[in-house]
Amino acid sequence: MREHSEESARKLGTLDVIWDLSDLYESIDDDLIEDDIDLCRQEADLLVENCRGRLAELEEPVFARTVRRLERIDLNLGRLEAYAYLNFAVRTDDPAAGAFLQRITEVASDIRRRLVFFSLEWARMDSRRAQELLAHPEVARYGHWLGRIRARADYLLGEEQEQLLLDLAPVGRRSWVTLFDKVMSGLRFGPDGRTEEEVLADLYSPDRERRSRAAREFSQGLRSQIHVLTHVFNTLAADKMIEDRLRGYAEWDSAMHLDNELEPATVATLVECVMSRYELVGRYYRLKARILGLETLTDYDRYAPIPGLEESGRVTWEECRRLVLDAFAAFSPRMAEIADRFFTESRIHAPVLPGKQSGAFAHPCVPDAHPYILVNYTGDLRDVATVAHELGHGVHQVLAAGQGLYNGETPLVLAETASVFAEMLVFRAQMDDLDDKPARRALLARKLESIFATVFRQIAMNRFEDGLHRARREEGELAPDRLGEIWLATQKPMFGDALQLSEDYRLWWAYIPHFLSTPGYVYSYAFGELLVLALYRMYQEQGEGFVNTYLDLLAAGGSRSPADLLRPLGIRLDGQGFWNGGLDLIGEMVDELGELVD
Repeated sequence: MREHSEESARKLGTLDVIWDLSDLYESIDDDLIEDDIDLCRQEADLLVENCRGRLAELEEPVFARTVRRLERIDLNLGRLEAYAYLNFAVRTDDPAAGAFLQRITEVASDIRRRLVFFSLEWARMDSRRAQELLAHPEVARYGHWLGRIRARADYLLGEEQEQLLLDLAPVGRRSWVTLFDKVMSGLRFGPDGRTEEEVLADLYSPDRERRSRAAREFSQGLRSQIHVLTHVFNTLAADKMIEDRLRGYAEWDSAMHLDNELEPATVATLVECVMSRYELVGRYYRLKARILGLETLTDYDRYAPIPGLEESGRVTWEECRRLVLDAFAAFSPRMAEIADRFFTESRIHAPVLPGKQSGAFAHPCVPDAHPYILVNYTGDLRDVATVAHELGHGVHQVLAAGQGLYNGETPLVLAETASVFAEMLVFRAQMDDLDDKPARRALLARKLESIFATVFRQIAMNRFEDGLHRARREEGELAPDRLGEIWLATQKPMFGDALQLSEDYRLWWAYIPHFLSTPGYVYSYAFGELLVLALYRMYQEQGEGFVNTYLDLLAAGGSRSPADLLRPLGIRLDGQGFWNGGLDLIGEMVDELGELVD
């Protein structure tokens, strides 16, 4: 199995595209790790000794210094946690890597438990005194972050309860997510013993039997572990139910809305608008059935390639690099320069290897280091889009690092902006290079499927999450069949009668990690895609004048709320007009495909 993966990586040129984590630590045995742990513990002890119970009494300069010291502790903990996670992500089958990740998780939880007093005292501080402290210039730069803490005042528990939750955190959600990662990365599918990435790649094959076989093998693999996966989902849904009840959140997604600084009504409008346009999905798949000459499409036909790009073959890593960087440079040389450093400074892990986590991500690490990117590159054109997506995240994280740790962390709904915009740049560059009508048709179809996965599929998955959490709270422990029932009930409306979902497809909720690691997250993808469609239209209208405005938006990080960051661009989030504008653009792309088909 490993020999097959390495041979494929060698042909694509990714075998040596391995990240260098030495900018964080040399190894899990690096002496600096213990030094940083000791430093965090000592600083935490000093803050507890000097500030606990009297935060409101501190002079303004002393309070400012306290915030800076707290940020330094979180920076060091963030560096430790980033290294432990990145080290584990590419060797999930290594007991030493797993043990190190768990140890760092426990250390960080213990230190943060001691410092929970700061959030509690600050959130409940008298408003007049809080405003006096915020007026100090050195505190004002942390104003937005401190304001977000105070916004949670009604949902905070007592100090002992908050400490208990932090004590339990290492064996709570993160531990169960780690178990999920280990199960999924250890699963092998079919008689060839393929990884998740390898078997799912066959869903994009032009050979229908190959797609069907891949879907069967993947379903069989999920079924073999469905008892474990169901238990993980139930446990984490119950974990959230308990914490929401303790904190007093009205709904299962209330905490996510607060994190994203969005009103529930804004998210409800987004969901309603997207669901009202499900007919676009049906229109597309009916067009696709005509192109493929099939009377009926099934779930394993969703990603079947439209003929026209067969000659492209596999895209080597160097070709992918050139395609992406050229598209970035045409928009902004600065953007391309930042992205190129990920290649030249070994910040990317690209090959598909046994034991490596599936999927892709860009990890921001901490502002005084730099982000890292993980992809599982198989050489398909969609992998080029994935690389562009994650590099978009990386550029965003580099630019936002100037805001510092507390103001640089972007709300999830804006975190997808740069990644999806980067994909759009690469797509448009590829379209501009194509004169052949079948090739343009095939590439446009690929992009539409990507947009559907980001907008309509993510909202359908949000509806599954909503059904999952409500059912878990009302019905108790959910059986696999009940979860499958909720899954199909929320997926079928998106496809209508344009695509048939097989009985096996009712298991496919079980492999999606977002539901576990970050409950309520997935609507952020739809938010980001529709926002990007609006931003890209601005770019088409304004040209170069838009570039600096866009880069300034990324550089602002999370220093203001999404509504405040977008207001200078004339974007309002509180009505249907904004969302429908993006959905109309998708409709225009479906119309364009229809013209190419006719």
